[in-house]
Amino acid sequence: MRWPVTDSGSPRVNLPTDVPPRSRRSWPQIVMAIVLLLAAIVLARNFLMPVFLAFLLALTFSPIRRFLQRRGVAASVTAAGLVFGLFLVLGILILLLYEPVQNYATDSGRIAADVERKLRGISETIEKVADAGEQVEELASGEADPDVEEVVIKSPDMLTRLAASAPYLVAQSIFMLVLLFFITASGDLFYAKIVEASPTFRDKRRAIGITRDIEKRISRYFLTISVVNAGLGASIGLTLWWLGMPNPLLFGVMAFALNFIPYLGALAGVAVTFAIGIVSFPTLGDALVVAAAYLALTTLEGQLITPYAIGRRLSLNPVIVFIAVAFWGWAWSVIGMFIAVPLLIVALVISERVEGLEGLAIFLSGERLPEPSEEEREAT
Repeated sequence: MRWPVTDSGSPRVNLPTDVPPRSRRSWPQIVMAIVLLLAAIVLARNFLMPVFLAFLLALTFSPIRRFLQRRGVAASVTAAGLVFGLFLVLGILILLLYEPVQNYATDSGRIAADVERKLRGISETIEKVADAGEQVEELASGEADPDVEEVVIKSPDMLTRLAASAPYLVAQSIFMLVLLFFITASGDLFYAKIVEASPTFRDKRRAIGITRDIEKRISRYFLTISVVNAGLGASIGLTLWWLGMPNPLLFGVMAFALNFIPYLGALAGVAVTFAIGIVSFPTLGDALVVAAAYLALTTLEGQLITPYAIGRRLSLNPVIVFIAVAFWGWAWSVIGMFIAVPLLIVALVISERVEGLEGLAIFLSGERLPEPSEEEREAT
């Protein structure tokens, strides 16, 4: 038997060109792995939330730690200072905001009733819904039989729920801060472990490049957004104080915290401001003014200031951001919405530097692809 040969005399081997990229049998395994991962994310939320927060804060403060370490300050000293600073800031905020928050939580039932009563006069839809609810309540209470005793179960108010969850939140916060201390005090230990775990020199370079890029982008994002949100909170607090809104400091801090959540944070802030404005002012127009002021300032920040501050390298696909915020909010509540964007940044960095994931990077990025030239259009 004679083999076909090439011009150089070596045998020619015809390789198949229609090899499928992935066996169909592997797709059920992939789907099962995704389902198990989602289940683990939801079921282990109480443990994973403080762990994720600690690592994200460690990435945020790593440039500060490295800057001080180059000047002779030990990483453990920097870690202790950062944790103490966070404790101090949280303590000051609790002392300043405890009384107004407690008052609003205690009066939450009255506030909801006042908002419903004032909005009922201008909304026929709300009246229809309320009438339908009353009819359902009459049927459920069994008013047709006078001998049946009606049992009313009152749900716990907001203050009771906050008091019940306070010890748990304090424990999670302490665990997160202690873990943050150990991560920061370890210095570059994780980078060294990543290098040791990579098998080849190319893998070592890629791994250290990915981790450095993640650290750079996460720290830049959090520090930039924190400065922008601080300015937004101060602007909203001063504006609401000028408009006569009670407790403007509370609303400024609320704006600072909620603005870490894209899209939904601003909407929640406007809704809360409008609801408290309805109770605080005699007319509905005054409440609309304070809500409109809040909306105008957040819109200005979101459309002009933040895109200019974070730059193009941190630009993300807004549709993907909204879906990520919704998913992590469902899985981990407010904390999930807070970390949704940093996790997208991590995914973007990895997909940009790992071969085969370039399509995912294009999908996650908010940058538009350049328009094809005339030669490229003619070629296609």
